[in-house]
Amino acid sequence: MARVVVDVMLKPEILDPQGQAVANALPRLGVTDVSSVRIGRRIEIDFTGEPDLDRAREIADKLLANPVIEDFEIRVESASAEVA
Repeated sequence: MARVVVDVMLKPEILDPQGQAVANALPRLGVTDVSSVRIGRRIEIDFTGEPDLDRAREIADKLLANPVIEDFEIRVESASAEVA
């Protein structure tokens, strides 16, 4: 099985209220060396055969991301990258 990972993030010029809330909360946890936080989504697509990056890009562009306000990156994840 081949896994393709799609990371979706708001475009840099779009405000990220969730990220800002996390960044504002960090000093209460004693973390003072973080200047900003951006929050995104990770979507995993498992293909039965070889990973189809063109198909994954089409899925991301038409279904997973809003191209007006979001960017996405696609990559193949190796089986050894899984963490327990």
